[in-house]
Amino acid sequence: MTGQTPPPGGAPTATTPPDPRLQGKRVLIVFNPKSGHGESTLPEFVQRLQEAGAQVTERELQPETAMTEYLSDLKSHDYLVGAGGDGTVSSLAYAARYQNVPLLAYPAGTANLIAQNLDLPRDPSDLARIVEDGHSVRVDLGEVEVQGEKNGFAMLAGAGADAAMIRDSEDLKERFGAMAYVMSAMKQLNPKKTTFHLDIDGQKRTFEGIGVMVANFGMANYRLPITSDISPSDGRFTVVLLKAGNILRLVPNLIDSVRAKLNLGDPLFSGNLETLEARTVTVDADDPFPLQYDGELHVETTPFTARILPGAIRFLTPARKADLDT
Repeated sequence: MTGQTPPPGGAPTATTPPDPRLQGKRVLIVFNPKSGHGESTLPEFVQRLQEAGAQVTERELQPETAMTEYLSDLKSHDYLVGAGGDGTVSSLAYAARYQNVPLLAYPAGTANLIAQNLDLPRDPSDLARIVEDGHSVRVDLGEVEVQGEKNGFAMLAGAGADAAMIRDSEDLKERFGAMAYVMSAMKQLNPKKTTFHLDIDGQKRTFEGIGVMVANFGMANYRLPITSDISPSDGRFTVVLLKAGNILRLVPNLIDSVRAKLNLGDPLFSGNLETLEARTVTVDADDPFPLQYDGELHVETTPFTARILPGAIRFLTPARKADLDT
């Protein structure tokens, strides 16, 4: 599972001159070989780091192996790289929480929303330069508990229409990539509606709707804001109550979020969703709903509890902290 990685073979590339910022630095890479349907730019990234003087160790995820096992010697490394989809990155971030080793969310999956929120490039040489620069931002993580089992998430957890959309996209991802999510959203024109019961920092709340999202980061594909006023570094979740009767009725709220991001004035639309802030939230529903966190669909259903973990991880990014807010 451990060991130095030799430079990959293949066509010759321009040699990267040694970089004093990476000389002798130890980089641990944990990667999911199934992400991106096996097509990865990771070998070129590894080569760039090694040519710049870094000592690189690669560890491949294996079934039934706990994420913490890959990080038993994390403190002896200067940087951590998680190469895979959002589920891989968030699981790795949760396992590495509060260990103060900067993490690069290497985009090797289908949507890579965490990498998009961090404004990361996709080119392996550009990603290597981000490691060389070493600029990181400390952000919160989420912890979700279902039936006594705890897992972590970086972006959001949700039950209802968003989880159903992810469920229906699974069979489409191999053929259509990120467009699978758009196609799946169109299938949710008339999603199941139910009564949700929330406990938000000890305060009870009930509403009728199609879903609940507990958001830490706030941008969807193409860095479009899910809603305004979401920050991954304020020590709180933004809880989004989806009250609309169907997905298309949420489009005006997306327009409002973009307008807010561009400082174009007050919202033009309201009533389809509501946002609240919470450090801890429990979500239950009259009808059981599937649960997703960071794009991974899970067999667990409501109820679930999400807790904020303030400042739990440092992500490598070219962005400033303020750039990550919606």
